[in-house]
Amino acid sequence: MDRLLERPALRALQATHGRQPALQAARAALDAWRESRSPFDPEAFDLTVDRSLRAQAQAALRPVFNLTGTVLHTNLGRAVMAPEAIEAVMSVMQGFSNLEFDLGRGARGDRDDHIEGLLREFTGAEAATAVNNNAAAVMLVLSALAEKKEVPVSRGELVEIGGAFRIPDIMRRAGCKLVEVGTTNRTHLRDFEEAFGPKTGLVMKVHTSNYQVQGFTAAVPPPELAALCHRHGVPFSEDLGAGTLVDLSQWGLPHEPTPAQSIANGVDVVTFSGDKLLGGPQAGLIVGRKDLIARIKKCPLKRSLRLDKMTIAALEATLRLYRDPDRLAQRLPALRLLTRSQAELKAQAQRLLPSVQAAFADRAVVRVVECRSQIGSGSLPVDRLDSAGLSIASPTGAKRAGAFPERVARALRELPIPVIGRIEDGEVRLDLRCLDGVEMEQRFLQQWTQLRTLR
Repeated sequence: MDRLLERPALRALQATHGRQPALQAARAALDAWRESRSPFDPEAFDLTVDRSLRAQAQAALRPVFNLTGTVLHTNLGRAVMAPEAIEAVMSVMQGFSNLEFDLGRGARGDRDDHIEGLLREFTGAEAATAVNNNAAAVMLVLSALAEKKEVPVSRGELVEIGGAFRIPDIMRRAGCKLVEVGTTNRTHLRDFEEAFGPKTGLVMKVHTSNYQVQGFTAAVPPPELAALCHRHGVPFSEDLGAGTLVDLSQWGLPHEPTPAQSIANGVDVVTFSGDKLLGGPQAGLIVGRKDLIARIKKCPLKRSLRLDKMTIAALEATLRLYRDPDRLAQRLPALRLLTRSQAELKAQAQRLLPSVQAAFADRAVVRVVECRSQIGSGSLPVDRLDSAGLSIASPTGAKRAGAFPERVARALRELPIPVIGRIEDGEVRLDLRCLDGVEMEQRFLQQWTQLRTLR
């Protein structure tokens, strides 16, 4: 082994990866050679050790090209951060910060102070706080305001979000008793009125952002439900799920309720996500009445769910972008991706077509296609965006599921920066909506020469 480690190739690998990792990889390669009982090939041995060390050095969490057509893709990291957010995170990572220190008073501060003013500004709420995701925000509100009490919720709003997390389960974990009111498709004000009792601690409305009930339906308008709750002296909470701070219809996107509208409707506490339509890092945001937010912040559960300095830095930087609404669609990546026109995407597809077709040669037929994107992460589930991309099909025209398209999808995932598309009608579709910017397009093109033979 000592003689092997003295070989020039192995010495170079030790200098790059360290002696111990190189030694372990060499031992594993030597054991594999002994089991093979084949003649020893020094160059093949060096290559085996090199491949092993490269695989070990590769990060598990890696960048990918999201060409699925889903902009806010939960499995692929949801919202892309703005440059300002990335710079803010790097700044606080490189040294100490005033995370919980009030520079004006020279005394201990509150980490919520960095974002509370901005959240109040954009929502009209009296106070605000934040935790690590929106499911945690809902659980914290329930635990702080309604533990061991009853919480009426419309049957049509008992949603299940990704990962099989259900509102009834969250309520049970928070120590609340769910009181179902109305029916799946129709709930009236009188249903809530009849549900009030001495043990009612909170009324919760859940925005059905990941599905829609259509047809013969009825729901209680938030102002009416807020007035009813206030007459009974019971807090009214609304979970908006995705939660956008602006009216998306101004960019031709479907309308989604905002926290500011909820506060104006009389809702006492509003919860929503930071990493969906808002376009920031993963966070659960809570805004509302000052006295209720104070109770929420005093709940013991709050400390275990609080944000770290990097998330706060990214969230603050993202929120500041909303002070410049005229340029928001250009500066906020999530919104920029959602508002790309089909004409722009078709032109991009035409630019990319020759390089992608050349990479496949005669092993596939690549063509420009129109397609439909979606927002994702439970946001506006039935709405689609006109898009364009590339379709990769078998040269024989075969559409047998699990054969050609699966091989193509695997080959794309094995590129240096994996390309994630979707399989549809026996073809691999690459929706280009999220391939934004000259630099990203160049990185996408540069790696096609490394496409492996389809297996």
